[in-house]
Amino acid sequence: MIRFEHVSVSYGDNLVLSGVDLTVPEGELCLVVGNTGAGKSTLLRAVNGLVPHFTGGTLAGRVVVDGRDTATHPPRELADVVGLVGQDPVAGFVTDTVEEELAYSMESLAVPEAVMRKRVEETIDLLGLADLRGRPLATLSGGQQQRVAIGATLTAHPRVLVLDEPTSALDPGAAEDVLAAIHRLVHDLGMTVLIAEHRLERVAQYADRVVWLPGGGAAPIAGDPGPVLAETPVAPPVVRLGRRMGWTPPPVSIRDARRLAEPLRERLRTVAPPATETLAGKEILVAHGVTVRYGKTTAVQELALTVAVGERVAVMGRNGSGKSSLLWALQGSGKRASGTVTVNGSDPAALKPAARRARIGLVPQQPNELLYLHTVAAECAQADTESGRPTGTCRTILDSLTPGIPTDIHPRDLSEGQRLALVLAIALTPRPDVLLLDEPTRGLDYPAKTRLADTLRALARTGHAIVLATHDVEFVAEYATRVVVMADGEVVADGPVGDVVTASPVFAPQVAKVLAPQPWFTVAAVETALDVL
Repeated sequence: MIRFEHVSVSYGDNLVLSGVDLTVPEGELCLVVGNTGAGKSTLLRAVNGLVPHFTGGTLAGRVVVDGRDTATHPPRELADVVGLVGQDPVAGFVTDTVEEELAYSMESLAVPEAVMRKRVEETIDLLGLADLRGRPLATLSGGQQQRVAIGATLTAHPRVLVLDEPTSALDPGAAEDVLAAIHRLVHDLGMTVLIAEHRLERVAQYADRVVWLPGGGAAPIAGDPGPVLAETPVAPPVVRLGRRMGWTPPPVSIRDARRLAEPLRERLRTVAPPATETLAGKEILVAHGVTVRYGKTTAVQELALTVAVGERVAVMGRNGSGKSSLLWALQGSGKRASGTVTVNGSDPAALKPAARRARIGLVPQQPNELLYLHTVAAECAQADTESGRPTGTCRTILDSLTPGIPTDIHPRDLSEGQRLALVLAIALTPRPDVLLLDEPTRGLDYPAKTRLADTLRALARTGHAIVLATHDVEFVAEYATRVVVMADGEVVADGPVGDVVTASPVFAPQVAKVLAPQPWFTVAAVETALDVL
């Protein structure tokens, strides 16, 4: 169905892909993995001709999809065969409401109205969009928008589905539902699916094959999921655990790992799991009775939250539960219908922008909102100037998160993960007393997440507090000291990370599921215990 023949892609002197020889047969789910900036998005966009017809650059070799050479068939001539959902679903929306967006791709392909109606209903049921069908797209959460974008692509009934970070903004339950639906399409209808994803713990078990892009112009490596992932630096926790224990073949699903894990569970019975790190000091962020409304919709309802110096608080909950609205209300730029917020005794909403940035910083879900200059160097220099920090401060932070980003590149030309790292560096430059992060691991590979966690730990240890809204249960297990779970704008759980994440199988990390009922959450903790034994 998809054939890459000696494909390489370059932009000027920058070689992004090289030596790609790959065939993806009909009815296969192929997972593309690699570090941030390795060329995953470029590979995916070559399937429908966006590379190079839209992006520019030079493509050598051939990409053939269902017998059509992308060199002679631009994207519009592949629209009936290939459906693509990019990293930023909002960028692909062309209508105002959910139902209109679901129908738009079919209108472009002149699908009869009766057929359109039937497909819209099928897709709504498939992805659980019934409650959203009449909603304006602008009022949806990031995860809800992502589901609509996937649905809008599926209604056209493409034979090839290309998904770039399809679960990055989805809560664990929604991600599982979407991936299960895609899995059914592959097995029942023979759809060919190509997925690039950083949260491999969600996707690897569904993959028929994995393609690893080493980056740096090296040729990709393809094969069965377990053996390939065991050799990559971006393996999910269950594969890393299997690699540490020498399980062969390395498991990619919880079920397979549990079948192999009984001897490990026996060895760990005599060792106490590490206690949750606690560095909490005086209260630094205090919120009482915070309510946020959008018209008749209440996003946050009479919420109270107290965060102390040194705490690393993860706010979790399903898409649309009010996490982002809460962060904006705490930061002071978002509107509050009622309630009070103080950071070190001052209300952020009453401070001027410069003073607010030093008191409380916010990294939004869409990092593009904070980027407006023409080069990475200019963005970093402006952050240093606005924050009153020595020249090079922002760039040093950026290199600690994602090394090797060129200084003269335009921020819009960065990958999603690289852009997020740049915005994080800008937000961290003034060293705010409280740092708010909305889905900070979206688009980041596992090594980048580790570097981010180290940076935030160091910030917390030096008298700051961190609050992050996230669906990334693995990052929470590695990093957070406390978890707050929201539902319908209210707090329904608040406690130490170990107590909260094990209370629900939805929020439990992979290691906890493999070693249950023992309370182990991370591969690092298991490795430390085994070293003692």
